[in-house]
Amino acid sequence: MQEDPSASADPASAPASATVPSATAPSSTSSSPRRLAVLISGNGTNLQALINAQNTPSLPNTHIILVLSNRKHAYGLTRASTATPPIPTTHLALQPFLKAHPDKTREDYDLEVARKLVRVKPDAVVCAGWMHIVSEGFLDVLKGVRVLDGEEPVEREIPVINIHPALFGQFDGAHAVERGFEAFQRGEVGELGVMVHRVVREVDRGEPLVQRRVEVFKGERIEDYEERLHKVEWEVIVEATRMVLDEVRP
Repeated sequence: MQEDPSASADPASAPASATVPSATAPSSTSSSPRRLAVLISGNGTNLQALINAQNTPSLPNTHIILVLSNRKHAYGLTRASTATPPIPTTHLALQPFLKAHPDKTREDYDLEVARKLVRVKPDAVVCAGWMHIVSEGFLDVLKGVRVLDGEEPVEREIPVINIHPALFGQFDGAHAVERGFEAFQRGEVGELGVMVHRVVREVDRGEPLVQRRVEVFKGERIEDYEERLHKVEWEVIVEATRMVLDEVRP
C-alpha cells in the first residue's frame, strides 16, 4: 500500500484538527447516501480526488463519513477537515499506541483501527495511500467473521480496496514507483501502471478492480513519470470506489 508522495500536481489544496465522528446507522432507503471511510498516511491527493468526486456523476450519492490516518500530522487530515462540508477525521499511530499499551500487539492496533471503522458503519473502506499492511484480524472484523468486544456485529461484509502504483503482480509492497521506474529504465519491464485492488491477506495480491497503464519513457526524469502516474491514480481510485459501492449499495 503506497502513498502519493508528490504534491506537485494536486487535485486541490487546503488546514486541520482531528475530530472524532459520531455515527448513526445508515438508512435502508435507496436515497440515503452511500457511506465511505478512507484510510490515509500522508499528503492525501488520492483522498482529494475522492472528496472532489463525492456526490457528482463520477461518485453519485456518496458521502465520506470518516478519514482516518496512521500519522498525526498527515496533510490529508487537513484536506478532510477543511472540505465543504468538513469531513470527520481521526488518527491512530502504531508506535504511540503500542507505547501507551505495553501489553498490546500490532494486531491489537489493527483491531482498534477496525473498531473505529465499524463504529461509523461505512459501506466501503478505501485505502488511499495507507502505509500500513493490515492483518487478517482486521479483515475478519470487516467481513463480519469476527466481532469485537463491545461492538455490534457487522451485518454484511464491508469491502476494503487499495490503490497501488503498479500493475498486478509487478512490484508488490513499498516503493513500487521507484522500483518500477528503475526496472523500466534498465529494460527489465516494458510497461508500468497503477491498479486498485481488493485488500486480502497477501500484500497487493487482491483481485484488481481497475488497472491502467501509464506512459513511461527511456531517459526521462522520475518526477515527470510520477506526475502522469498521479493523474491516472486520481481517475482510477474514483472509478474503483464507484464499482465497489455499486456492488453493495447500487
